[in-house]
Amino acid sequence: MDKTRTPLNSVVEARGLYKNYGDTAVVRGIDFDIAQGQCFGLLGPNGAGKTTTIRMILGQTPVSSGRLSVFGTELPDGRRGVRKRLGVVPQLDNLDPDFTVAENLEVYGSYYGMTRSQIRERLDDLLDFVELRERAGTHINELSGGMKRRLSIARALVSNPEFLVLDEPTTGLDPQVRHLIWRRLRELKKAGKTILITTHYMEEAERLCDELVIMDHGQIIIRGRPRDLVREHVEPTVVEIHGESDQPLPDLSQFNCRIESTGDTTYCYTDDVAALMGYLEALPGLAVMQRPSNLEDVFVTLTGRELRD
Repeated sequence: MDKTRTPLNSVVEARGLYKNYGDTAVVRGIDFDIAQGQCFGLLGPNGAGKTTTIRMILGQTPVSSGRLSVFGTELPDGRRGVRKRLGVVPQLDNLDPDFTVAENLEVYGSYYGMTRSQIRERLDDLLDFVELRERAGTHINELSGGMKRRLSIARALVSNPEFLVLDEPTTGLDPQVRHLIWRRLRELKKAGKTILITTHYMEEAERLCDELVIMDHGQIIIRGRPRDLVREHVEPTVVEIHGESDQPLPDLSQFNCRIESTGDTTYCYTDDVAALMGYLEALPGLAVMQRPSNLEDVFVTLTGRELRD
């Protein structure tokens, strides 16, 4: 894809975008577009520049150089008008503990200039959407973590925004809540909402995103559709080998596979798995798992397996 091409229906356009803090460039000359009605993923290790990029899109952090527009409005000058068309789900829930579930929605709606009657017209539908109708009168400190997250999403939707920005929306949630949120986000996309999501869950990005970028060290290192990226950048099959701590792993140089190791696990990426599996399954003391490659394999192949602070 030509990164300099500007889609006619783009909601976000970034060209040569930089953000510097003193002499340190945190975001370094990135280009991307988010098309209307698209779910767009912004991925990367800790410190890659994702949060700074989001803050610039939200008008919370000024651009050091380059060009950034949202809904065709240059930022940061037009941030006030842009904010009225955005819904934001922050990484950490910041619900007001002094209010009930319904009151949190009512107060938030008032920040957008909505009247009480306008908010109440939307209230039941929003609470049904996140399955919290029966909790309307519950105070925030009585909610579970999953309920709080669902309420944060409902709150971001009070003003019926065109563009929804979600920063790690399902971190720390159990699978049931995560799947509910995924289902609701797909419904929002079908309804024409544009969605920007950051996540460390590669399965989440693979399920939800029409297109994504992976950032590292302030730059975009890859962009595309999730399944295209998997097909283009890693072999189709992965074999994971776990050996006993005092047992050396077998020599696999005879097989046509790319090998990565971390801790007690060896990953074999291969186009021809039959001979490799036949060999490994005959060896004692090994735990072997075969699986299709996925977006996480692309992520660690491009950004490495070392820990990031």
